[in-house]
Amino acid sequence: MKFLSILLFFCLPIWFFSCKPQQKIPYYLDNVTDTTGKGVVKIPEIKIQKGDILSIQIYSLSTKPEIDQLYNLPAPPAGITAANPATAGYLVDNSGNIEHHRLGVFHAEGMTKAELAAEVKKRLTQPVELLTGPTVIIRYLNFRVTVLGQVGQEGAVSVPGERLTVLEAIGLAGGITDYGRKDNVKIFREANGQRETGIIDLSAKDFFDSPYYNLQQNDVVIIEPTKQRQKEADQQRTFQKVTIGLSLVAAAATLANIFIR
Repeated sequence: MKFLSILLFFCLPIWFFSCKPQQKIPYYLDNVTDTTGKGVVKIPEIKIQKGDILSIQIYSLSTKPEIDQLYNLPAPPAGITAANPATAGYLVDNSGNIEHHRLGVFHAEGMTKAELAAEVKKRLTQPVELLTGPTVIIRYLNFRVTVLGQVGQEGAVSVPGERLTVLEAIGLAGGITDYGRKDNVKIFREANGQRETGIIDLSAKDFFDSPYYNLQQNDVVIIEPTKQRQKEADQQRTFQKVTIGLSLVAAAATLANIFIR
């Protein structure tokens, strides 16, 4: 009976503090009411970064397809998709350059696709016209971001297109869990050789205007746990320690009763 009293003495305070009312957790676009504040949708032009893999397709007005094919990487056999994007495109190396198999080296880092396409066209027509009326189409082959923290499934998110918003990335990662903060989403980004950090409040009505709403390739999105989650984790660790301590006390008391008798 005395032991039960001691057990209740230790356990009741833990139970009392764990039963405090929870604070309201913000929801997505919690402060948006209607569409009276319509704004223009701005899609930023993505800049090429080191480590990007680019598909560069070149076409011309020539009636002989084999001439254009000289300037394109060989396509995989029909019905077979290249397992490694690097084998189907051009890697932007650590110097920010790509090496075209016929046109040589181009500096690509910091340029948009349109700017790089203009450079490729220039080399196809100047000083010697290699192709007549060339058209250059450039695509990213490894556009992806990483989502970590309190989401359904952590990891890299790859998309076939070249536009991904923070809401879409979180949705592809399984959404934010009940213990994730929607008002303090962190985005880590590398731009122009520097790392920068942005914070977005997904419950705010103006978060569409954030420069981090549209993600860029290789961004890292981190969803932090709420204070309630951190508190519950601390309480759980404390309870485990108390439980172990009481178990040791009970075991010691049992052994003492056995040997004292």
